[in-house]
Amino acid sequence: MASRLLLQAKLEELCPTVYFQAPPGNEMQFPCILYMRDAGHTEFAGNNPYRFSQRYQVTVIDEDPDSPIPGEVAKLPTCIYDRFYVADNLNHDVFNLYFEENTA
Repeated sequence: MASRLLLQAKLEELCPTVYFQAPPGNEMQFPCILYMRDAGHTEFAGNNPYRFSQRYQVTVIDEDPDSPIPGEVAKLPTCIYDRFYVADNLNHDVFNLYFEENTA
């Protein structure tokens, strides 16, 4: 299974509604987790790439300011909390997560 699909399954264990990239229009249901590819990191040996890690931006969006979902996302390996903001009366907790199949 592709690494992104493993991440999708892992996130669905934390929240029943998970989106890879934002759906068109205002079709999102809350609470939800929205994630997308963000950046990557390549490790080199002898000037040759031998390992690539994909970084995802993972955002928990919830009406509840005391939602337990951000705390569960924060427990994922290689997950780093980035920021919090409120938009349209929804709480957004943003994380950066490097995810590989062996971190599942």
